Amino acid sequence: MNGLGVAHLTALELAPVSLVREARRAGFSAVGLRLHPVMPGAQAYPVAAGSQAMRELRAVMAGEGVRVTDIEFVSLTAQTRVADYQALLASGAELGATSLTVSGDDRDVARLTGNFAALCQLARDHGLRVDLEFMRWRPVATLQQACAVVMGAGQDNGGVLVDALHLFRSGGQVDDILRVNPHLLRAVQLCDAPLLGPADDLIIQEAREGRLLPGEGQLPLAQLLAALPGDLCISVEVPSAGLPATQRLQAAVQVTHAWLHDRRGLPAVQVAGHA
Repeated sequence: MNGLGVAHLTALELAPVSLVREARRAGFSAVGLRLHPVMPGAQAYPVAAGSQAMRELRAVMAGEGVRVTDIEFVSLTAQTRVADYQALLASGAELGATSLTVSGDDRDVARLTGNFAALCQLARDHGLRVDLEFMRWRPVATLQQACAVVMGAGQDNGGVLVDALHLFRSGGQVDDILRVNPHLLRAVQLCDAPLLGPADDLIIQEAREGRLLPGEGQLPLAQLLAALPGDLCISVEVPSAGLPATQRLQAAVQVTHAWLHDRRGLPAVQVAGHA
């Protein structure tokens, strides 16, 4: 194992420098960073390439021994102008990130696929992959829809991010993972939840503040990991309204490590690493 990563949403109230320090203190060795807001006005922490803030962040990362796995979050809409993300990608490259996470928020599939392809091409110049994350309440809501966009784009640095909660809340099953070309699947975010989802109007709330730690719910997470490629990046995404950020991070790493250790008889998984 290369250590465990944590998604920024787990402790989004922490700015990047604080997140890196607190994540390392808890026991994580990698973080995702929300450098771009999921929607206008939403919480995010832009860090410009070449800036003093970037130099400080990189120094803290080096001192703590923490790397950045992914940067987020770009919503691909009908109004998307791919060139607008040049600076974001430059920041990700300077941080040593592996990927940029995006969502599909355009019902025009051809336009969405074209924008995804163009963003992949721009990201390739910065050494980054682009991962499309599907969510039940967005136009790209399912694993199958996300795979169709990525395959349609035809870019070797395009992939699909599998969030365990989104997979099962969108009606997906472990068997669906086995039907996907494994080269499309490069990252997974772990959390747990009751098998039965909440009412439709509470789905977003559950995703943003009501997740459980791995092993504390009923999702078939062990079977999911066994079905996924063995070299994918693994991080924990467990936002919860019930604990302060530092306690949330500590609980996340302790419980997840214990749960991973107890996966008896299942194939080994490279945690928070990448091929």
